[in-house]
Amino acid sequence: MTDVGTAASTLLRGRRRADLAAVLALALAVAAGFAFTLVDSGVQSTGRTTHVTVSMSGMRYSQPTIQVPAGNRLVITLRNDDKFMVHDLVLDSGAKSGRLSPGGSATVDVGVVEHDIAGWCSVPGHRQMGMTLDIVATGADAQTGGHVHRAAAGGDAADDMDLMADPGPGFKPYDAVLPPLRHLAEGQAHHLTLTIEEHEKEVAPGVRQKVWTFGGTDPGPVLHGEVGDTFEVTLVNHGGQAHGIDFHAGSIAPDSVMRPIPPGKSLVYRFTANRAGIWMYHCSTMPMSLHVANGMFGAVVIEPPGLPRVDRSYVLVQNEQYFGPQGGSADPDKIKLEQPDTVDFNGYPNQYDHAPLPAKVGERVRVWVLAAGPSRGTSFHVVGTQFDRVYFEGSYLLDGGSGGSQALALAPAQGGFVEMTFPQPGHYPFVSHAFVDAERGAHGFFEVSKEAP
Repeated sequence: MTDVGTAASTLLRGRRRADLAAVLALALAVAAGFAFTLVDSGVQSTGRTTHVTVSMSGMRYSQPTIQVPAGNRLVITLRNDDKFMVHDLVLDSGAKSGRLSPGGSATVDVGVVEHDIAGWCSVPGHRQMGMTLDIVATGADAQTGGHVHRAAAGGDAADDMDLMADPGPGFKPYDAVLPPLRHLAEGQAHHLTLTIEEHEKEVAPGVRQKVWTFGGTDPGPVLHGEVGDTFEVTLVNHGGQAHGIDFHAGSIAPDSVMRPIPPGKSLVYRFTANRAGIWMYHCSTMPMSLHVANGMFGAVVIEPPGLPRVDRSYVLVQNEQYFGPQGGSADPDKIKLEQPDTVDFNGYPNQYDHAPLPAKVGERVRVWVLAAGPSRGTSFHVVGTQFDRVYFEGSYLLDGGSGGSQALALAPAQGGFVEMTFPQPGHYPFVSHAFVDAERGAHGFFEVSKEAP
């Protein structure tokens, strides 16, 4: 018999027992002057209440298993003792606490416990990190039938995606241009504010998700400087849960600056760029794979000393998306299984098919490339030309001579740049040469026009 059929059969048997029991209960109440409550499942209420206090901290409940005599009412006093993280408790019986900020508390009236009940934290990714709770009904009257885990409402947004379609109205491509540096002073200071925002947007043709972003875009804004520059970044959390930040471009103890920041709070992150390269920054809050997959990543470009000027410079950050339901956030289970729905340059699949990056014949073009993951790298390739300068993780692999390069291979969080010229007018595709990822959206075009007269 199917699960649905079994559940229906159990319910009907329970109702027949309940009808008979109701008649007997009424007779007993008249004769003895008292009555007792009967539950649809046939489990009799004992009239007693079990009170339990559960605290939440470090992606765990202090009592991951609560044993309750079948028929007892259960009341949970829930307290969030985490210093930074928002948590809650959701039960598959339908009871829930609501989101609790650090220091917050709530009472969850579970009702009469007839069978085992599964619980978890519904903040995205926390359940997958092991933040679960089991209510176990004990005694001879305990019924089976608990732990019914419902699928996420709304289905899978990937079912509505059409990678061959045009982006929706209002689509604006991520600006991949890296402007030339303004050399104001040696070791100049950069001051900026990064606001953490959570908002719904189109992330692929036919797909809308609630993304988490630095500065309102995914990737976040590109920070640009040279060796010796200092950066002072004020991070402000306007989101609905704890977030943080980690700058790979700085060498600094993580303890204070990479901590999760509760909603409404801020911190100042200072670092000096002592080494050149294209460096990743990302949310430092667990599970980091989910926060990165949901949009919380970006690039810091630190130019090596004496880097020659070029005619055009671009930044391409490759990332993956793992869609949840329409209007929802990334699916932690897909992330765990490493099953991306799209692989993108700068946060949207195939966006530079629709808005090609311009160049001219004979111009020297530099492309900074970063593999942001969270789990997949890239093999960056431009069809129809060859690289004559290749910079990988702080060192030149190719710089002049008769040799050439066809691809820049990057593992997750690695980066570098390539340079090339285009021999003829036309459309030159750029892809990840891991073709399954190119077909998932890691694809775009350079649109090359004739050399200016």
